[in-house]
Amino acid sequence: MHIPLTPELEQLIYDKVNSGRYPSAGEVIREGLRLLDERDRLAEKRLTELKQKIQIGIEELDRGLGIDGDTVFVELELEIQQAEAQIQLTEESA
Repeated sequence: MHIPLTPELEQLIYDKVNSGRYPSAGEVIREGLRLLDERDRLAEKRLTELKQKIQIGIEELDRGLGIDGDTVFVELELEIQQAEAQIQLTEESA
């Protein structure tokens, strides 16, 4: 298999091998592919979890358990103001 690489990627591989961490260019590529696979699996897991949470939220809304959006934003704004006030008190006492 022939895979063309940009000069920057070739240099990156060269640097990794010269660092002593990897014994060969092939090992650098294998590690990169392992990390890519791990990242893809994690992204898929997060997406599945997000879909499950959305489904739970939809079911709660269907049962009338939701909170009005305006109420949520008012509560969030109040929490932000309280946190800012606390930070200001901390800075003034320092």
